[in-house]
Formats: sequence, structure tokens, C-alpha cells
Amino acid sequence: MKPPPFDYVRPRTVTDAIALLAADEDARLLAGGQSLLPMMNFRLARPSALVDITRLPGMAELHRDGDELVIGPATRQRAVETSPLVARTCPLLVDALRHVGHHQIRTRGTVGGSLAHADPAAELCAAALALDAEVVATGPDGRRWIPATELFVAPYQTALRPAEIITETRWPIRPSARHGFAEITHRAGDFALAGLAVVVELDGSEVTRARLAALGVAGTVRRLPTAEQALLGRPLTAGSIDDAADTAAVSVEPPEDVHADPDTRRAALRAATRRALEQIPHA
Repeated sequence: MKPPPFDYVRPRTVTDAIALLAADEDARLLAGGQSLLPMMNFRLARPSALVDITRLPGMAELHRDGDELVIGPATRQRAVETSPLVARTCPLLVDALRHVGHHQIRTRGTVGGSLAHADPAAELCAAALALDAEVVATGPDGRRWIPATELFVAPYQTALRPAEIITETRWPIRPSARHGFAEITHRAGDFALAGLAVVVELDGSEVTRARLAALGVAGTVRRLPTAEQALLGRPLTAGSIDDAADTAAVSVEPPEDVHADPDTRRAALRAATRRALEQIPHA
């Protein structure tokens, strides 16, 4: 299918882009287009105009700023996946991105586009929750910082206000943290039935901090606080991992669709949680 008619605009500055969005509530941002363009082809989205932000200054930067990794929203996912800096500072991002679609998708898809799209099965969204990331949003009222815990509010909906643009994403660097990522799919490259991103910190052999973020099992990616509690104060052993996996599975109420029923998604989350935690080196 072909998309409905639309205008194409390439602003020169962020201020210009915000003004275009503020003047036309039906205009949409274009970055990678990996989600928006298929929706337009199926007539699920009918924007009056596409505002292309891919060449705006600073939108594709990737650098370290103190104890944070700063990734511009128009940075291609493949650039993040293959970055030595990201591998050293936020390796969970690399592991999560390897599960995103196929190589061609990651070559065009962007970091900010994935976060703003807020797909409940998005690997980057789950990684953002597990890593305590935040986005910097710029709009008519200036800049504001939105933690990942507040960003995803409903399926494909975020806390971004009208005419706001993500202008930075910031990812904390925790050298002592350990991580794992796993997801269950019908086939490689498919959307996950369930998945888990996990970040833990240890004191000796005991878990002192745990953040588990699930994807594919709710209307948004979501933290699993009861599964996190099942790990705290305990070493990572087969027993504690099984407890956390079982707790994760019973703590969610997954949707039913053509791909899986709720029980199948719970079983998939249990398996993904176990696999992700087993990736973490421990005594």
C-alpha cells in the first residue's frame, strides 16, 4: 500500500522543528521511519507533514559526559550497537540492540525514535528502564528532563507534550553494575513474546541493587519490583534465579493476541528472566 499524501519539511534548527509541530498538530517527526512509515502505508497513521530531524545539529551525537553516556535521538541503532564507547560504558545497550529486528532495521532505526514510539515490546525501552535512563525533551516551554520511569505511559504513548522533541538521551554509567538481556520469540527478528533487561550490583556475592524491566507482557515496558525483591540480599544461585523468574511470571497480567495467550507470555517471561540472570557472572 501507499501512504496518504503528506508534506515533507526539513527544518534547519530544533527551534524551527518545534515551531512546525506547534503550528500543525497533525505533523509528525521523521527520524528513522522504521515504525512510522509502515503505519502510514497501512493508513494507521495519516500525518499532514513529516518533519525530518535527522540532519539537525547535535541530533546524532554519541559521547560520554562525566558519569553519563549521551546519545542523540537521531543516532542510528546500529551505530550504538557497534560503538566501542557504548560497549565499555553501557554494554546492556549493545546486547539489547542485537535483538532489535534485523540488521537492516537497526541501520535505519534511531534511539530516540524507538523511545518515542513506546512499543510495549521494544528492547530499547526496557533497557532504558533497567538502566535508569532519561530523555531531555525540548518544546515551546523550554527543556525538561523525563526519567524513563515516567516516560512510557500507555501503549505507544509517552509523557512527551505536544510539539516536544527528544533532543538527548542520557544513560548512567555504573562500572560496578552487571547486566543480562534475553527475550523469547517465535523466530529471530520477530517481536518478543516476552523479554527481560536486568541490571544488578553485588557486594561480594550478595545482590545489593536490582532493576528488572520486562517487555512484551503489558501495555508498556515495566519494572518488576517483586522479582527485584526476590534477589536482594541473596547471592545469584540457581535457587534465587528460579525464585526471581517465578515471581516475575506471576507478577504480570499479559495481553492476549494472535501471537500468544497470557499463559504463554508468562512462561516466556519466566524463561527470559532465568536466561538473563544466568548471563551475569557470579561466584
